[in-house]
Amino acid sequence: MKKENWVSMFREIGLDDESMLKWHRIFERKYPGEHQSFLEWLNLSQGEIEKIRSK
Repeated sequence: MKKENWVSMFREIGLDDESMLKWHRIFERKYPGEHQSFLEWLNLSQGEIEKIRSK
């Protein structure tokens, strides 16, 4: 699974950039460890993970 697959699925259900950002913020706030694991599972670089988690 890649980040692009998730973005594509989010777009298919009607999420825009702001909605996806909201999803990540909620995920980070409620489940920070699981969010980290999810981002690693997507094979994102540590720099990209840090960028996503800091938003």
